[in-house]
Amino acid sequence: MQFAKRLHPLQSNVFADMDKAKAEALSAGRELIDLSLGSSDLPAQPHVIAAMAESLHEPSTHGYLLFHGTQEFRQAAARWYEQKFGVTVDPETEVLPLIGSQEGTAHLPLALLNPGDFALLLDPGYPSHAGGVYLASGQIYSMPLREENNFLPVFGDIPGDVVAQSRMMVLSYPHNPTAAIAPLSFFQEAVAFCQQHDIALVHDFPYVDLVFAATGDIAPNQSLVPSVLQADPDKSTSIEFFTLSKSYNMGGFRIGYAIGNAQLIQALRQVKAAVDFNQYKGILNGAIAALTGSQTGVTDAVATFRKRRDAFISALHDIGWQVPTPPGTMYIWAKLPSPWEQNSVQFCTELVKQTGVAASPGAGFGKCGEGYVRFALVHEPDILATAVKRIAEFL
Repeated sequence: MQFAKRLHPLQSNVFADMDKAKAEALSAGRELIDLSLGSSDLPAQPHVIAAMAESLHEPSTHGYLLFHGTQEFRQAAARWYEQKFGVTVDPETEVLPLIGSQEGTAHLPLALLNPGDFALLLDPGYPSHAGGVYLASGQIYSMPLREENNFLPVFGDIPGDVVAQSRMMVLSYPHNPTAAIAPLSFFQEAVAFCQQHDIALVHDFPYVDLVFAATGDIAPNQSLVPSVLQADPDKSTSIEFFTLSKSYNMGGFRIGYAIGNAQLIQALRQVKAAVDFNQYKGILNGAIAALTGSQTGVTDAVATFRKRRDAFISALHDIGWQVPTPPGTMYIWAKLPSPWEQNSVQFCTELVKQTGVAASPGAGFGKCGEGYVRFALVHEPDILATAVKRIAEFL
């Protein structure tokens, strides 16, 4: 049986490879401490669960859910953005429900790219950004992220012939895997570049709330990091993807949305209509409760991840592994020590095999990720301390 060539680049990815290594460690009797996936271990809030539970008893929620039936959710999303960023949003033409932001970044290339067109992607970056381009038979130009540039791309380094063939640029800050954040001035530069070259600017924004203030917790309905729509309030070229997986611990419920340029929203809606309807209405009701209800759960989650970050960084420093303190996300992006500097896959494979501690190799996020490893802070501080103790023994 023959398959499409577009599947060739999708045959392996960092998460699948590490899943195999974890399974082998478990088979060998290792006690696993999984720091390889950014899946929050924190629960969704009770008022969110209650809204979904109540929906189960409403027969009207049991059928297919078409676009019009998502109106209340789209209105809640628009209000949330307006309160958080001061950007006016039309819920009818500028918001689209999604099964997580990954659906948006994977499907939008189908609406934007013809075979051979370029997408400008961050390197290192989240693997699904590349996957969507491959499925659309597009080409990828990787924008290197280097520590000396604060893990921000340099647009002036992109070759002119690549720019001429580019139809989309994908950014994501706070950034996975480096945990870097970007100032509003950077987004203004990106918007101007994309406007000049008629490129759609795509911003994947799952970690909007997981940012650690210098003092105190994040205030409700405020953001410590900018939205790309603040740099493009007319939404001339920009679309942003948000998921409730991180801020509201709803990863398993698969709910997010796209917000931005009406033409991009309509194009993505056309692709989505060919693939699916929408998820269960009760999940949207839970998301509405999350967006409009108490935000205490968000501030508590931020405080939890800050505490874990500080504990993990301190433990690494105690064993002599000097790692910068990240300003946001749920990740530690660590430069590998000798003799592992250029073999992150082998480091992570041997680490889980010998100790049961699973991490993600930097090379899995792109060529420029080689030499690094990503740890996800998805366990309590005592378990993280145990993980670092095992890492020390391994090193």
